[in-house]
Amino acid sequence: MAIISQEIKKEYAIYNGDCMEVLPNLKSNSVGFSIYSPPFPELFQYSNDPRDMSNCKDYKEGLDQYRFIVNEIHRLIKPGRLTAVHCMDLKKGQHFQKDFPGDIIRIHEDAGFNFFCRITIWKDPWLIARRTRMRSLMHKMIVKDSSMCRVAGPDYVVVFRKSGENKEPIEHPHGLKAKDYAGEAPLPENLKRDFDGYTGDQKKNYLSHQIWRRYAAPVWSDIRSGRLLPYKEARENEEEKHVCPLQLDVIDRCLTLWSNPGDVVLVPFMGIGSEVYESLKMRRKAAGIELKKTYYNQAKSIIPEALKENEDSQQSLFAEAP
Repeated sequence: MAIISQEIKKEYAIYNGDCMEVLPNLKSNSVGFSIYSPPFPELFQYSNDPRDMSNCKDYKEGLDQYRFIVNEIHRLIKPGRLTAVHCMDLKKGQHFQKDFPGDIIRIHEDAGFNFFCRITIWKDPWLIARRTRMRSLMHKMIVKDSSMCRVAGPDYVVVFRKSGENKEPIEHPHGLKAKDYAGEAPLPENLKRDFDGYTGDQKKNYLSHQIWRRYAAPVWSDIRSGRLLPYKEARENEEEKHVCPLQLDVIDRCLTLWSNPGDVVLVPFMGIGSEVYESLKMRRKAAGIELKKTYYNQAKSIIPEALKENEDSQQSLFAEAP
């Protein structure tokens, strides 16, 4: 296995290497949940490494490489457990779009996953227009020719479930607590006062019901877009760099819904380590793989802070890679 660097501890294993080379060496049916953002073919260049999926010659080659990775994730996920993929529609020429989420769904179904659900993450069109200068989102285009206007492209989280019985139910016996809520909309103070940590009949746990309604909504409109891990340290100057960390609120919600404390959370495209960081902070174990050295180093540097919030002793699930 072509590992550039690795760090194996009781609570986590992180690898600086190509996930196509690392994943085949991990144990089948050992992962409780997987969450990540794959490289977006033809949109960003993350590094100059020829093994980087963002450096494939075209969109089709990028999808072909991704198929291999999804097949490996299917092998690693426990029966009845889930994987969540953060994605978005991609550009097709100057004016049109590719259905990248649709291709992700088809690739997962081909690998044996079942398409479970899709979450839309709301974005502010005005902020996108300011940042990107996209004319199709500007008000002046409504005045000039609205046939060229489009809606702001949201992010999506596409969720898949592996067939089989989940032998370790993901239970919330006392519902969802105020500390479980990851979002910007305030929770009603009277519900927090009367029901936070409520241990009675959960049909009457109105705080948990309130949080669940927000989590079960098809559009997550209360995600804090600025709640991200620091990423400037991972930038380099000698090549085009795009650091796109996933919002921590999104990660927290997915971990709460679809994983148990102690589960191994697989992050095949670790980036600067957002998913690994939140997994460790929330008392999960983490296995992260990242090809780009500066991203790997950034992820490695923030892990001790996450572990400060989770000092439970945990038996290692990892072995040194050859």
